[in-house]
Amino acid sequence: MKHLRKSCILGWIFAVCFLLSACTANDTKKTTTANSASQSKEHHLLIAAAASLEEVMENQIIPAYIKEHPMTTIEGNYDSSGKLQTQIEKGLEADIFFSAATKQMAALTEQKLIEEKSVVPLLKNQLVMIVPSASKENWHLFSDLNKAETIAVGDPASVPAGQYAEKGLKATGDWAYVREHASFGTNVTEVLNWVAEGSAQVGLVYATDAASSDKVNVVAVMPDDILNEPIIYPVGIISSSKEKETAESFLTFLQSEEVAKYFEDTGFIINK
Repeated sequence: MKHLRKSCILGWIFAVCFLLSACTANDTKKTTTANSASQSKEHHLLIAAAASLEEVMENQIIPAYIKEHPMTTIEGNYDSSGKLQTQIEKGLEADIFFSAATKQMAALTEQKLIEEKSVVPLLKNQLVMIVPSASKENWHLFSDLNKAETIAVGDPASVPAGQYAEKGLKATGDWAYVREHASFGTNVTEVLNWVAEGSAQVGLVYATDAASSDKVNVVAVMPDDILNEPIIYPVGIISSSKEKETAESFLTFLQSEEVAKYFEDTGFIINK
């Protein structure tokens, strides 16, 4: 009798263990299947980024990410941060906003159009004064802007580089003259091209833009203490994104050592 009871108990134990093992195996199979399905699903990201980021994003960062994530396609929408802000406010179906200034990011975050916890102040840049590489002018100070007849500057109404230029040149006492002799560009790329082509004698752009062209020379750098703040490039996830998981993955990739080298090679400074 005792042997019978012992056999029954052992039988029940084996039965329970078998059922638990089967359930665990089934759950593992479901998880594996779910993960496989997620990995095999095609994803698409639209990144709204400042014009000064276009070269490094299109030529290095996006191709590097797609190489690791072949089921993902990424489209870049590049313009002045002010224009991108307006597009996002009007419902642009983008997933990530990469701004050339904190002002536009802060405005969108306040409106809850950007996920505040996702925002990373990733990069720093510098405002520089450039002339055509063929220029014979001996200009090395921002006060030399007062000698120019044609000056290219980003429109302060929507272009962060223009806003920084206005702020810095007001501090140096040169803005009134510059404003009267300025051609205002819609983004820094346009300003850079005007100077490179020689249609403007001098211009104000970011250091990274100047580094992208062999047709211009940098003759002066605006110190951060004149601006009273560093030029920060923040990046964050747009609240209405339908690709949150992929957007988070790309945001993590942007903070990797591999991408840091791409940024630094282009002239950006990693904000630590």
